[in-house]
Amino acid sequence: MSSKLTPAELYNNLQEKIARWDEAYHGHDEPEVSDAEYDHARLELSRLERLHPELKNQNNPSERVGAKPNPAFGKVKHRAPMLSLGNVFAEDEFEQFVSRAGNFLGLSPEDTENLCFVAEPKIDGLSINLTYENGQFTAGTTRGDGLVGEDVTNNIRTLKTLPLHLGKNAPEFIEIRGEVFMEKSRFFELNAEQEKRGEKVFANPRNAAAGSLRQLDSNITAKRPLGLFVYGLGHSSHPVAKTHSEFLDQLREWGFDVNPLSQRIDHARDIPAYVEKLARERSGLDYDIDGIVFKINDISLQNRLGFVGRAPRWATAWKFPAEQAITHLKDIEIQVGRTGALTPVAHLEPVNVGGVIVSRATLHNEDEINRLDVRVGDLVRLQRAGDVIPQILSVISPDDTNELPSRGSKFIFPDHCPVCGAYAERIQGEAVRRCTGGLTCEAQTVERLIHFVSRNAFDIDGLGQRSIRAFYDLGFIKQPGDIFRLSNHKEELVKLEGWGPQSVDNLLSAIEERRTIPLSRFIYGLGIRRIGERNAALLARHYGSFENWLNAMRALNNDEKEEYETLSAIMGIGPAIADELTAFFHEPHNQTVIDDLASQLTIEDASSPIASGPEGHKLAGETLVFTGSLTTMSRSEAKAIAERLGAQVTETVSKKTSFVILGEKAGSKAKKAQELGIRTISEDEWIKLANSETQ
Repeated sequence: MSSKLTPAELYNNLQEKIARWDEAYHGHDEPEVSDAEYDHARLELSRLERLHPELKNQNNPSERVGAKPNPAFGKVKHRAPMLSLGNVFAEDEFEQFVSRAGNFLGLSPEDTENLCFVAEPKIDGLSINLTYENGQFTAGTTRGDGLVGEDVTNNIRTLKTLPLHLGKNAPEFIEIRGEVFMEKSRFFELNAEQEKRGEKVFANPRNAAAGSLRQLDSNITAKRPLGLFVYGLGHSSHPVAKTHSEFLDQLREWGFDVNPLSQRIDHARDIPAYVEKLARERSGLDYDIDGIVFKINDISLQNRLGFVGRAPRWATAWKFPAEQAITHLKDIEIQVGRTGALTPVAHLEPVNVGGVIVSRATLHNEDEINRLDVRVGDLVRLQRAGDVIPQILSVISPDDTNELPSRGSKFIFPDHCPVCGAYAERIQGEAVRRCTGGLTCEAQTVERLIHFVSRNAFDIDGLGQRSIRAFYDLGFIKQPGDIFRLSNHKEELVKLEGWGPQSVDNLLSAIEERRTIPLSRFIYGLGIRRIGERNAALLARHYGSFENWLNAMRALNNDEKEEYETLSAIMGIGPAIADELTAFFHEPHNQTVIDDLASQLTIEDASSPIASGPEGHKLAGETLVFTGSLTTMSRSEAKAIAERLGAQVTETVSKKTSFVILGEKAGSKAKKAQELGIRTISEDEWIKLANSETQ
């Protein structure tokens, strides 16, 4: 991802890609990109959040993990969400992770350095949630979308290493998290058997494990050589241990397999040596690992640190370097996205990289092509970490000399859209070229419709990219509202190749299910530039209802300064995004599309943020501003507490602010609160208020 993209634009582009990649990986066991490219995107997302905290929001839907459960399985709601981990790739990045945790907790540098961790190999398998009630195994569920998983209880019961009964000290209710995997030696044996029978072979052990566990017939799962390592706690009716290392000991006592390479590390400074040691031993292991997970050992500190979006503040994964290969670049194709962005895609001579055949890679943008000086016909070095699409690292000589052979012509990035022919503009300071054709460009229109039905937007089963393109070409769908009128074309649909009465009925039923939609999904589904899932959730939470949001956006169109300032002051929005919304609503066609779509739907009001503890939503609807230096806790911890209580924390004092918490040396915000007659309270008063609300 090029750092030359504007932060807001890059951030939203990353959100959208990650959501699509999560669906492919977790939902279909068919990854679209390499681990390297996925991790790079996550790393860039995290970097942008650190550099531009105004982009952050605790309720970012893009920070959910996994994919929605397969309807073929029953659905089970996790008592505690199954979230994911942030990544680091080098020693300095791990030091930054430790420093952020220490700063959040208000620790001194010496105490931060002495934080104790537990190291666990990061197994490349399928995450599982195991539920025990009164010591008896009752359910096994996949991660799903992080909140609701697939019921694979009958399948997981077939694993010989799964304890069906816990011994003493078992809580009345407990969720235990782990990873189902397949040893590499057993994977090769399984593929040989599959090939001998003329059946599908698996791309890698992770896909084999996932495919084996997600069988509708548990007898098939029972025949597959699956293993299970456990490592984590979900919800528990009472505490199990004071430290994570003690918790792992308890899991062993209950009869679970805990990875034997897991170990306690008493000082953060000793962790790089452990990483180097395990990296050397990695190739000799009979199971795939793609990194090491480090968790702060003290569970009371884990509880204080909590989560930010999709990841805990108290744990991270140190990922290993990616695998590499060399192949020829056959062609460079320019694809046009829903916002008009022209993205170059490299088509490669298929090559085996770490056991997977890959044939495509993204080249990101014009600057990346120029930086690499990559040309059709070049021999290129690729990098991947386990799945499908690699990253191009460099152009190389076939004989590894410094002199390149005769090469093709330098690639000239087009300045006109390859689809509609409109001028492709590159705004100063941006790395991406955009088609100026707008909705007259068929590619943009189709891509917006594809975005509209995507998982984190309207999430309509059975209406994928291929169907959208076909229905667009047939004239059935030209704008989002037409999707909800597809029943008018039922007789024509059943006659199409690949469709029939049952599949059409299923599609129309899935569409009907989406006539009621949360406000955040509605806003995100519109595909407004820079309005990714995170910002859509911010807007929904701030305005509460569709009517309030639409009235505010129309006020923007009327150039009402106060409404623009209110929008810009929302933490995570800012002037750049406010400008995009203004521009969108200045276009009459867009307002017509929204009015038409809304007439087909019931748009649900936004709810307060989900509480992460027993506090509930005691401050729901309140808007808080912190100013000055806090002495008893960090600003981040204070903000996290406020949001757990349901409040919204903003950076700007306005008429809509409920009250302002004054730390030491409070400045202009305190003065503005006084001028507006906004209530102010001290840090001590805030602590008392927060404590009273949690009781």
